[in-house]
Amino acid sequence: MSLYTQQDKNIRRTWLLMSLFLVVIIAVGFVFSQAYRSPGILYFAVIFSLLMNFFSYWYSDKIVLKMSGAKPVEKKDNPELFRIVENLCITAGLPMPKIYVINDVAPNAFATGRNKEHAVVAVTAGLLERLNKTELEGVIAHELSHIGNRDILISTIVVVLVGFIALLSDFFLRFTFFGGRNRDREDGRAQVIFMILGIVLAILAPIAVMLIQLAISRKREFLADASGALLTRYPEGLASALEKISQYKMPMKMANKATAHLYISNPFTTKKVATLFMTHPPMEQRVAALRRMDTK
Repeated sequence: MSLYTQQDKNIRRTWLLMSLFLVVIIAVGFVFSQAYRSPGILYFAVIFSLLMNFFSYWYSDKIVLKMSGAKPVEKKDNPELFRIVENLCITAGLPMPKIYVINDVAPNAFATGRNKEHAVVAVTAGLLERLNKTELEGVIAHELSHIGNRDILISTIVVVLVGFIALLSDFFLRFTFFGGRNRDREDGRAQVIFMILGIVLAILAPIAVMLIQLAISRKREFLADASGALLTRYPEGLASALEKISQYKMPMKMANKATAHLYISNPFTTKKVATLFMTHPPMEQRVAALRRMDTK
């Protein structure tokens, strides 16, 4: 599969995820509207899902930057960083993204934005301090590859959609257990069935979307590693950077679980967990894959 094929797949996945969000919210709304015999719940679900799709497309990157505490920097603030980004953008044929810095000592970075014309690369102060030039080039190339591979939109939208599905599911569950119940006994059995379906959907919906989020994250990291190494023609730079990043064991102060999948490395200290629930591929696998690459 070529990188161009993967880029097209990422665009399709974005629309698929937004459609899935639409369907899930409407399904939950329909079931609860039947359970409570209230069409208003379904109308609310439809309007809510449409607004959230619009909102997540246009404003999800701003939400992510705000949540991460990232601040924009100018060329005069860090000329070397800007020079690295500019040179790699020329090589990759990408427009210059905006550059943000997160005031956090943990070394990490992410890219966000709805397309390459509205992209952002954010790095932590710790990354700039700990990496040498070739390692920093490897990390920036990795993040620019996310932009070039067109996967920044889907990863950024996931932050908003997953969060809102969790909130809405929590609302439905609270409404079910603490809200008023319809005391009309007519068709009571059907109401009970719809109520049970609603509870099941409200519980499973955020779990299902979270698993989709994690699967997307792991695939995009392998692809960006490979694309970044091809961009710099020096896989060892990124491999060495990933090793240094993984050696830092303290969690990021500015990170949260909703945005964890965006970073080049999991921003939290991790215990041994099942691969299914990991936001990133094992670092050892990523480093080994880079060192097996031949870019000549």
